[in-house]
Amino acid sequence: MGAVTIRFEAPDDDGGAIRSVVRAAFGQDVEADLVDALRAAPLETLSFVAELDGAVIRHVMLTPSLLDAPPRLVTVLALGPLAVAPEHQKQGVGRTLVAHALREAEAAGYPLVFLEGDWNYYGRLGFRRADALGFRAPSLRIPPPAFQVAVLRHHEQWMTGTFVYPDVFWRLDCVGLRDPELEEVMARIEAT
Repeated sequence: MGAVTIRFEAPDDDGGAIRSVVRAAFGQDVEADLVDALRAAPLETLSFVAELDGAVIRHVMLTPSLLDAPPRLVTVLALGPLAVAPEHQKQGVGRTLVAHALREAEAAGYPLVFLEGDWNYYGRLGFRRADALGFRAPSLRIPPPAFQVAVLRHHEQWMTGTFVYPDVFWRLDCVGLRDPELEEVMARIEAT
């Protein structure tokens, strides 16, 4: 494999190439539609691509969101979706992209990055179960182990509370799981 370049998504990037990577990684359009909608929304996302020989093979987006803390609202980030082209999965490329995104989030002064995802995978990337740290999920449809947070150096002790996604996530029904998938995941969690 040649050298991989990680960089900010640029306005002149081929959105179709990014959409193709996201679509291929998830095998459906929901996440690709979310990326398109977030890109079109008036939000200052941090969006990164990884290229190999000039072709986009990975993408991750961090979206400004809110933490409803008792003293005041705090701007935090939501990570997702993270997409790696299927032929480049299980090679550590997603891990590299997430590490890069977290460094950029920290450099930009954000205190926390939240996500919904596989606790085994993201736990190895510096994310921890959010409810164990005093954070509340925005929906009961998010299995507790899947609601995760990376605590960055700008975090302060008083910054706890309920995580709130921007409207785009709700409009596209991209928060949590729906039955029967939610029921199946919760049954697996209870069995462990």
